[in-house]
Amino acid sequence: MIRPMDLPIVFGKLDENIISIEGALGVSIVNRDGQLMISGQNIDKARQILQKLADMAEAGEEISASTVNYLIASVDDGTLKQVCAASGCTVCITCAGKPIKPKTLGQERYVEMIDKNIVIFGVGPAGTGKTYLAMAAAIAAFKRGDVSRIILTRPAIEAGETLGFLPGDLQQKVDPYLRPLYDALFEIMGPEAMARNMEKGLIEVAPLAYMRGRTLDNSFIVLDEAQNTTPAQMKMFLTRIGFGSKAIITGDITQIDLADGTKSGLKDVLPILKGIEGIGIAMLTNKDVVRHPLVQRIIAAYEKHEKSQKPKGRDSSSNVQNSKSNRG
Repeated sequence: MIRPMDLPIVFGKLDENIISIEGALGVSIVNRDGQLMISGQNIDKARQILQKLADMAEAGEEISASTVNYLIASVDDGTLKQVCAASGCTVCITCAGKPIKPKTLGQERYVEMIDKNIVIFGVGPAGTGKTYLAMAAAIAAFKRGDVSRIILTRPAIEAGETLGFLPGDLQQKVDPYLRPLYDALFEIMGPEAMARNMEKGLIEVAPLAYMRGRTLDNSFIVLDEAQNTTPAQMKMFLTRIGFGSKAIITGDITQIDLADGTKSGLKDVLPILKGIEGIGIAMLTNKDVVRHPLVQRIIAAYEKHEKSQKPKGRDSSSNVQNSKSNRG
């Protein structure tokens, strides 16, 4: 039963939520004096989605186009009942008072792994929230006093050996490669708190190369774009982790920018560390994409194209393994 006050939220702007459900399930949904009349092919599935949207609206949850698409996908694969109305626990509150929560089952499992492990790998395509949730977890741990500092890093592979020839001081040289991390900090923590903590050295943003030779105690470390590390760089990073620290390594193994013939440290390390106590590996998929719905369709199209381009003569076991890696 949908409360009359929740109908505009359930329907969405210009009825966009209802239009998406109708198009995906082949149904017609009509509002008659506060009662929704459903007709067509998948009436029961449509009813389940509408009830889930009503629960979310009543709980004050934000409903976006990506939320509706996720619910449609969930009802198709039978996981809709597992999707919490409150979309999981709150990881952190932004400076604007907005709660950051996992929005998919994959993201919920990822957040659970962050809570339970020391080293966590978040692997998946663009838009799955792997870096943003990692940043939120780091800031939450810092605010609680669980760690004394946050260290954010990523490989600046585009700079290569020319980093020293770029204009400006060290910070100005590396800032363009670290901008996505700054943006997330700015949004979650706010400009004043961010600047204050960076000035005190409590938040450090640096390229991966500057982690060598250090031991990082009592720190929350996030390594972003890890697919662009080499195996040697990945080993170097993982062996920097000290007492009282937690590390999250995020990346997309379908978007490796390393030179041809160079192995990806992220792709290489996943089977090596699988099953080790204290290490969690969360494989996110295009179903966990929470950006514009078109992003999800683009990723799916690329995956389909890449599968069609694989040589037919390759070893079948290798193909199965690679397929599993790409899907998460």
